Amino acid sequence: MGHLWLVLLLLLGAASLWIAIALCRKPQDYAQLRDQLNTLFYRQRLREIDEDEEQGVVTEKTELITALQHSLLSDIPDHAPKAVKLGGRWVLLPVILVLIAVSVAMYLKTGGILQQMELSQVQQDYPQLRARLMDPNAEHLTMGELQQFALGLRATLQDEPNNVEDWAMLGRLGMVLNNSQLASQSFQRALHLAPNDANLKTDYAEVLVRSPDPQDNRQAQLLLQDMRVKYPQDTRLLTLLAADLYAQQKYSEAIRYWQQLLPSLAIGSPQREAIEKGIEQAKTNAGLQTSQLMLTIDLSTSAKRMLPENGVLYISVTDGVSPLPVAVKRVPLSHFPLNLVLDDSNAMVPERLLSAQHQLQVRARISRDGSAKPQKDDWFGLSSVTQFSGKQSLSVIIDQQEP
Repeated sequence: MGHLWLVLLLLLGAASLWIAIALCRKPQDYAQLRDQLNTLFYRQRLREIDEDEEQGVVTEKTELITALQHSLLSDIPDHAPKAVKLGGRWVLLPVILVLIAVSVAMYLKTGGILQQMELSQVQQDYPQLRARLMDPNAEHLTMGELQQFALGLRATLQDEPNNVEDWAMLGRLGMVLNNSQLASQSFQRALHLAPNDANLKTDYAEVLVRSPDPQDNRQAQLLLQDMRVKYPQDTRLLTLLAADLYAQQKYSEAIRYWQQLLPSLAIGSPQREAIEKGIEQAKTNAGLQTSQLMLTIDLSTSAKRMLPENGVLYISVTDGVSPLPVAVKRVPLSHFPLNLVLDDSNAMVPERLLSAQHQLQVRARISRDGSAKPQKDDWFGLSSVTQFSGKQSLSVIIDQQEP
């Protein structure tokens, strides 16, 4: 940074000196220059006339000299022209100041000084950020600090391009920062330096699995299949294989790999629950889902007498713990008792499927004006929390009113 400013100052100094020399140069007297040229011409012409007379070519020397003198007199103007000045010393300082101002402004606009200053600050903070990242007891870095650390790490790798560990670290940072290009390029550099490192291959495969590019997904599958020959029971490999096949809509194959993982996972663990939900979602997408909730909904005698003509029946299913519905259905009022079936097509969000639940609770409400929000005096019914094994029949009696 200091060298850059030194070069800039030297260039500005040289330009200012050139301007100063040009402005301070003595003004040129063009009349004097003309007279000097005429004198040289007159003397040269006299010598030529003398030579011609000696050779006998000229006989009227006096007349020729007189004509030459008249010619020189006609070249002298009536009024002496003023000397042309290129400038005065009083304009020297403003011109140099304008030059410096324009140069500095152009550099600030296009020279990237702010980026240079930011990079210098990042390089100063990098050792402290790295120490915090490596210390398990230190305060975790924020996303902004992780971005600064990644920038400092890239600058460090320019001086240490063969540091495999730092390239791998930069790749994992790219994954955390959701920068797939940075992650992919970093792992490629790391694998170039350590082509047989299984952990690096797995990390790189995960980046390819996450990529929205189908070509990357296919490359990930080839890489994972090759590694699975050497590590057939590796849990992470099986998980990535299943995720990659799911992304390619090969649901049956994804289910097969997920099911291979289930025996090695503890019942009730978050990872097992996530895989079970993935299996159910894959079954639904493939048309293999058979989970159903069969409902019979009826009205109490009091509710029948107050049934609105244009009401709407809302049915919501929860897991009995969270109030967020797992499945919902909206049905115009008709005859009762009403029989209907709910499945994963009625799910509120793909991440919470009906088929992935182990227990259910059903709420049925009659809205008088079709509003999805419960209102005072709406009639509703609530079932008890019931275990759900994939196929279940429940009955709900609408016999209460909203307070």
